[in-house]
Amino acid sequence: MPVINSIAAMEPEMREWRRWLHRHPELGFDLPETARFVAEKLRAFGVDEVHEGIAQSGIVAIIEGQGDGPTIGLRADMDALPINEATGAEHASQNAGYMHACGHDGHTTMLLGAARYLAETRNFTGRVALIFQPAEEAGGGGDVMVREGIMDRFDIAQVFGIHNTQGAEEGAFMTNSSAVLAAVDEFNFTIRGVGGHGALPHETKDPVVAALGLGTALQTVVTRNHCATDDLVLSVTQIHTGSANNIIPAEAKLSGTVRTFDPAVRDMAERRIRAIGEGIAATYDVAVDLLYDRGYPATINDPDKAALAVQVARAVVGDNRVDPDAVREMGAEDFSYMLQARPGAYVFLGTGPGASLHHPEYDFNDAVAPIGASFFARLVETAQPAAGAASA
Repeated sequence: MPVINSIAAMEPEMREWRRWLHRHPELGFDLPETARFVAEKLRAFGVDEVHEGIAQSGIVAIIEGQGDGPTIGLRADMDALPINEATGAEHASQNAGYMHACGHDGHTTMLLGAARYLAETRNFTGRVALIFQPAEEAGGGGDVMVREGIMDRFDIAQVFGIHNTQGAEEGAFMTNSSAVLAAVDEFNFTIRGVGGHGALPHETKDPVVAALGLGTALQTVVTRNHCATDDLVLSVTQIHTGSANNIIPAEAKLSGTVRTFDPAVRDMAERRIRAIGEGIAATYDVAVDLLYDRGYPATINDPDKAALAVQVARAVVGDNRVDPDAVREMGAEDFSYMLQARPGAYVFLGTGPGASLHHPEYDFNDAVAPIGASFFARLVETAQPAAGAASA
């Protein structure tokens, strides 16, 4: 596979960078050591500008190309997860309760590798904006960076990102020309009744029975309120109530998640969830309060930018290792906010067999880092070729 030779030669260093990041995971927006490490590397590579403190710990670095032209954005997320690591690796997390279980250490490494190559070669016109983002896992750091104005401040015209995919063929790329990931919302019900003795249920207003009815009724949003060909997932994931077998509690809590692609389906799901909660309150004579939180929107590729990403991926790994029509998935990703602000594309890079994402035994496959870095680099050189340069 034609990974860029100079990037392939960086593989031992990239492995060191990635494993340092893996040993020092940080959460959310609070990434002081991660951001310091990234900024120091970028300055050592000779990038032209390093802008720190965006969305608290985010970074945008600029590399100038040859002559005038647009700015292309490349994004990597930097945050970890609140998981106790169980890999047993030499480079396992040194921060108890924190772990890079989603490969963001690998994403950051791939973009650093591309940054070093692009700063050395500058075989493109215009500029590259390297976006190192905090708080993808929780907090919507992508949204915050957009709201803090990075697209206008750095005149970014298009933007691209990569996510690793555990279990997919090592070094293979996947994407499509439309929605690749879903919107995600959360619902949190609190049901308040009147507690009492389990032997005297007629003297209570039982929130447990109401919670069971609510959990069952919510499933009809999927089975009876929407067209079966429109993707919708509603999952009740938590029920908390009670303290003893002979006590009917006064309160129960029920929570879950809703995942959609179509805004109309998203609106319908929220409307029906609210209506069902009101109906449960009347049916069981309890008070039902709902906190409904709209989360990340759907991640939707621009068709032309997706075609560009597919072209570049094929140049890096070959035609037979790129799926341009990958089935959309019900996970969510806050790169969606950047794709709402600018046209671009999100691609997936297979990392081979191993524990799944968000699993305590997960570890990023260092062998694919030069592939991802080469994709980023060739993307810039293909989208904004220097005069006389051959396209990738």
